[in-house]
Amino acid sequence: GIELIDSYVFNKVEYVRFNSTVGRYVGYTEYGVKNAEAWNSDAGFLGQEQAELERVCKHNADLHYSAILDKT
Repeated sequence: GIELIDSYVFNKVEYVRFNSTVGRYVGYTEYGVKNAEAWNSDAGFLGQEQAELERVCKHNADLHYSAILDKT
């Protein structure tokens, strides 16, 4: 399967991350935890991340997979 990880970083410190396998945001700092709680309760935010998985990851994976098969 394909996994999307969308990390949010400030001053080189990751404070929150969306992981498509988990299906929600996880905070790593106090600020990140607050953001994660707010974003996880917002179906629109979660929907945007899931849409990115479909639009970007799966589309590009299909292109790369086709290119690999063409070379074998």
